[in-house]
Amino acid sequence: MRYFVHIGYNGQRYNGWQKQPGVLNAQGVIEFALSQTLKTPVFVIGCGRTDAHVHASQFFFHMDIEQEWDFDLRFRLNKVLPHNIAVFDIIPVEAHRHARFDAVLRSYDYFLHTYKNPFLNGLSSYYLLRDLDFDKMKQAASILPNYKDYRAFCTSPDKYEHTICNVMSASLLIDENGDKLRFSISSNRFLGKMIRIIMGQLLKIGKGVLSVDEFENYLITNTIPKLITPAHPEGLYLSKVSYPYLNLPPRTDFAAPFVLP
Repeated sequence: MRYFVHIGYNGQRYNGWQKQPGVLNAQGVIEFALSQTLKTPVFVIGCGRTDAHVHASQFFFHMDIEQEWDFDLRFRLNKVLPHNIAVFDIIPVEAHRHARFDAVLRSYDYFLHTYKNPFLNGLSSYYLLRDLDFDKMKQAASILPNYKDYRAFCTSPDKYEHTICNVMSASLLIDENGDKLRFSISSNRFLGKMIRIIMGQLLKIGKGVLSVDEFENYLITNTIPKLITPAHPEGLYLSKVSYPYLNLPPRTDFAAPFVLP
């Protein structure tokens, strides 16, 4: 029987989702907990990858379990798993459903604050910056859905079959004090470090070292910037994953260190 498992995790301690030898990762921790609880080896396939220290307020993986269990598996897993991983739902699906390949939309939020706040440490990226030009940053973010090829904002574009991404929406929100930002973007797929690279470019626009026209020209010409400076990973959240047959609301109380309108 195949199951989709709906989870969330704080990625601060993890070297990303993907299982790798010798480093702590969310997939490995979950597989160990499942295998111990069900007393049989369990392997899972995630809906995507996240970089080291990146969070996921909504994430899905699928697993194939032949034996049935006679206890509350979600309850048991949440007792066994560390506090930085939460299991929300375990959903039986048809055998051909795939957590990664069937996803039609992924949404990310990037949170940033510009003042030192110990309570946001690790949950939002801290940049000690003043007088950012928010209007130009918003303008640049708003043009992203007009373009499909994101070769310019990718660390290793040649490793992909293509660099086309169907970006459906992108926006930048600022709180009333002007010291908390949320960049939101939704697409059918993302390239390596694409969101953090875009956020790094938006910060350059806010600081006045890059114009909106120069930013857009990268997208028009597919020219990779000479200097790529990805934003810090800590503020990035995978916040929504949708399927044609499954569209669960995210657990918003887990989604972010602060809420913007």
